[in-house]
Amino acid sequence: MSGKGQPPGSRLDEIADAAARAFRMLPAMPQDILPRGGAEARRPAHRITTAPDTVERDLIKLVLTLVELLRQLMERQALQRVDAGDLTEEQEERLGATLMILHSRMIELCSRYDLSMQDLNLDLGPLGTLLPPPE
Repeated sequence: MSGKGQPPGSRLDEIADAAARAFRMLPAMPQDILPRGGAEARRPAHRITTAPDTVERDLIKLVLTLVELLRQLMERQALQRVDAGDLTEEQEERLGATLMILHSRMIELCSRYDLSMQDLNLDLGPLGTLLPPPE
């Protein structure tokens, strides 16, 4: 199916048909799935509400949440490398100092925008929270 030698309209029809087949294969939307316990109403998920006067703070909250998630992932990977003995003592010191600086900058940014680290932990409903609990 190279599409060569076919009129342009028929190639678009092929693409439209493929997209329609793909959409039919998608799972149902969460609002279409009834809870297991019966047909009682489901509690609405928490949503980020954005107003013109809080848009900067809301955007910072989203960005800081992603940065905190990446920071925690990097920290876990660093601990795995330290436990495996992959790093020299100097590399371990540098990595530890860098992660501590990043954590302190996160706290500074949160305080600047009147956020706490708990504010960055989004509730994903049945999946739990986005960030793991602090250790």
